[in-house]
Amino acid sequence: MPRRPMATPTDSRRLSPVRVTIAVVATACAITGGALWAGAAISDAVSPTVAPWFAGYVDVTATPSYAFENPVSDAGDSVVLSFIVADTADACSPSWGAVYTLDEASANIDLDRRIVRLHQQGGEAIVSFGGLLNDELAIGCTDPEELEMAYESVVQRYGLSTIDLDLEGDSLEADTVARQASAIAAVQAEERVTGDSFAVWLTLPVTTDGLTEQGSDAVAAYLAAGVDIAGVNAMTMNLGDSLAAGQSEADGSIQALTSVKRQLGILYSAAGTSLSNKTLWSKVGATPMAGQNDIAAEVFTMADAATLNSFVLENGLGRMSMWSLNRDLTCGPNYAGLSTVSDACSGIDQGTASFATTLASGLDGTPDQSSNTVTTSEPVDSVAEDDPARSPYAIWNEDTVYLAGTKIVWHHYVYEAKWWTQSDLPDNPVLQSANTPWQLVGPVLAGETPVALPTLPADTYPGWSSAATYVAGDRVLLGGVAFEAKWWTQGDSPEAASVDSDSSPWKPLTGADILALLDE
Repeated sequence: MPRRPMATPTDSRRLSPVRVTIAVVATACAITGGALWAGAAISDAVSPTVAPWFAGYVDVTATPSYAFENPVSDAGDSVVLSFIVADTADACSPSWGAVYTLDEASANIDLDRRIVRLHQQGGEAIVSFGGLLNDELAIGCTDPEELEMAYESVVQRYGLSTIDLDLEGDSLEADTVARQASAIAAVQAEERVTGDSFAVWLTLPVTTDGLTEQGSDAVAAYLAAGVDIAGVNAMTMNLGDSLAAGQSEADGSIQALTSVKRQLGILYSAAGTSLSNKTLWSKVGATPMAGQNDIAAEVFTMADAATLNSFVLENGLGRMSMWSLNRDLTCGPNYAGLSTVSDACSGIDQGTASFATTLASGLDGTPDQSSNTVTTSEPVDSVAEDDPARSPYAIWNEDTVYLAGTKIVWHHYVYEAKWWTQSDLPDNPVLQSANTPWQLVGPVLAGETPVALPTLPADTYPGWSSAATYVAGDRVLLGGVAFEAKWWTQGDSPEAASVDSDSSPWKPLTGADILALLDE
């Protein structure tokens, strides 16, 4: 089907039926003392930190249809309508889920009218592009002007001040991301030059270690293209093997979010923008999947929702969402089981509780309030010197050998060695945690003092020598660490025991071993 030419930004902004109606509603609200929906003009200075906001995703084409235009609670005032993808007949034409063109969505499911109705009731609609199941526009639409026009047509039609870009699967390929970033940069520049606020959120998959390599590459590409990213919304769901044994969904999500914040600091620094910890946290969002996840063993409970909400409030994250408002209810009696995850219920017994209400508690901001924030460099938080008297573990030293499981303190944070290491900075700015021997555990807490660790006198055992021959049971010291030979060995450094303990002829003496020796 031929694509309708997009009007100029100025004309479409004035002629779009949704925009015209929303403008009338906003004016009426202003006259009556209500909240003004239209975004404020962009300031040259950094906008003050605004309150975090909640907006749940709504699957627009799902059946039964979710009545987002009539929120059942304050938690439904703002919604993320999903997903805009490429039309199957024309890669440069936006569609809703490859089911409806924009005009068909207006005619068949009254989408335009429902968005206006949501705004009449003080709500706000964000539109999400992409998702996993269909082709994002930038995958097949390779003409830069056509691609920009496709995004702009959606922004103009629905009067958007915030958009969400859900990048998964093929949409994370480097060429696709580069095309999309360039087009979105042009759309954002066009919106802002006319005085309209315009926020761009990237929604990306994560593990408990944070963004994947493709995800961090996507953020870097957006920054390189000149997009002012409002934030990165982490899909804290389906964490899979990255979840530690017994780790809750909430704790796994918190670990992932902490990693994303660290990665953002590195990415912005590499792009020449220094940001404070407070600002970095405000650029992190979280989106769990309510109830039963796509991975059968993973269930995000109401208790997980409360824990995650507390973390968001405590750290000042910018955004909380959930997948999805369509699913925020207990399944009916005909629901057979969890072999297939339902898109119409959560898969758990919620009783009268609501995931949206729990996750949104205390998040009093709105997307529109934060959409005019402009990112600029700011003073980086200074790092005070670590005090051994107020640290639970020894301060990291570049000359010390650390074995797997050793905990240290560096810049007021506790780190644990994942394998044998020496001279590797605990807070070395590497994007992927697999590239560092250190795992961030958490901050040093107020009032902490050194943990008493058993130690051996320096002359307890002889130092290891590559020329010496050792037999099973012989003990040596290396780098202040005691080792015991498991079998005959010569020239095999005990350092390798932490890297490959099975094949190494040495085993490190544990704290229990040392305590037993001291008791002898």
